Amino acid sequence: MTAAHDPVRTPRRAFWGDARFFLGVLLVAASVVGVWLVVSAARQTVPVYAAAHTIVPGEAIGTGDLKVVDVALGALAGTYLTADGLDEPVVATRTIEAGELVPAASVGDPASARTTSVVVRSAVDVPASVDAGSVVEVWSAPLLEQGAYDEPRILVADATVVSVTRDDSMIGGGAAALELVIPRADVPATLAAMADESALSIVPTTGSGS
Repeated sequence: MTAAHDPVRTPRRAFWGDARFFLGVLLVAASVVGVWLVVSAARQTVPVYAAAHTIVPGEAIGTGDLKVVDVALGALAGTYLTADGLDEPVVATRTIEAGELVPAASVGDPASARTTSVVVRSAVDVPASVDAGSVVEVWSAPLLEQGAYDEPRILVADATVVSVTRDDSMIGGGAAALELVIPRADVPATLAAMADESALSIVPTTGSGS
């Protein structure tokens, strides 16, 4: 009888010769590099400005009003005012709280400011919660005759407090003088009310105050 021949066996390829093996290695390497780049970017800090104190709308901003802090912002770095980005005079366009990083969008050209500041003396007590940065309303009661006033009405619906000087003496009656930032459109009516001796009252809006 003729001896049966053993079947020819196809040699197995080494696992490192398999294209899928190399593809897997490349994917793992790419993943490691990606994670490293993300972590590296997160660790990089840039010097940006933060408010040294509460800055109100319309207030001119100088280096004395700011402090430089190093923070890791990643892709958000361009949205904040950097330590070398204060070459021209600027004013705040919104309230910037003390310690807050200064967004580039929160400052603008002084010539384009739509607000200005006035000093108003309140005829009634001002709550202790009203301080720099508080948003308040200014109410006016026109003088009818000596000691008699008309019904109060809102004079300025949206004013921001710059500073408060309280007078707790008996003569002052607990009243206060406040420097306020108000829209320029409200300036004529405010000055007129002050000139005709209307009784002006400062009323905090809901949730304002420190």
